[in-house]
Amino acid sequence: MDALLTVSKVSKNFGGVKALSDVSFSVRPGIIKALIGPNGAGKTTLFNIIAGEIGPSCGEVFFKGEKITGKKSYQIAERGIARTFQTTRLFENMTVLENVMVGRHLRSRAGFTASILKLPWTWQEEKAIQIAAEEILDFFGLTTLRQEKAQGLPFGLKRLVEIARAFACRPALLLLDEPAAGLNIQETNRLASFILAMKEKGITILLVEHDMSLVMEISDEVVVLNEGHYLTEGLPRQVQKDPQVIKVYLGEEL
Repeated sequence: MDALLTVSKVSKNFGGVKALSDVSFSVRPGIIKALIGPNGAGKTTLFNIIAGEIGPSCGEVFFKGEKITGKKSYQIAERGIARTFQTTRLFENMTVLENVMVGRHLRSRAGFTASILKLPWTWQEEKAIQIAAEEILDFFGLTTLRQEKAQGLPFGLKRLVEIARAFACRPALLLLDEPAAGLNIQETNRLASFILAMKEKGITILLVEHDMSLVMEISDEVVVLNEGHYLTEGLPRQVQKDPQVIKVYLGEEL
């Protein structure tokens, strides 16, 4: 099966600091792949490169066989890659429904001029976007919060709304950057169920996460970075028992 995403010999330098060095791996469609490693391994830097937030110093990224290196973040989003962030980036003064509708607008036909002129078909499209957003809220169990302002939500729900907004973009590939950070056990278990449900909907997921219980529970494959270098990859159980990985996480003696 052809890869949905291919990272090929990607390096990234920030001045004299080498955040990534010659990293290569691929993601098959229809799976959950975890990207793990200690702090400073380069995981978020790699996410930023894939999403077009920053460019690599060298190397290339391919999505659906197309080279996306050098494209703007909105161009990459249009091609079917959505992401979340370590810290939630919601529109705090907008409602939960409006935040999710923003994600759906990525797939709308109406441009700025058409919206300003209030052409009849733009009203129809806006209604369709709202209906789709309502269905997504129902999928994530957020319907009762639809009219709540994002700023008033507890952290765990903000995280879920951000994932719902990314899901609303109808991505082929969803990048989740530490989605369980700051969540309690119950919230993490709920998150796991939604990630698996999104996979069932046909979304491929690349996940950066420090919660190893979550990683081992939901991932089909795991790739490990250490100090900006590719270390290994494989099935969760294989990676969990790999002596190199144990050394990186637990120290030389163990």
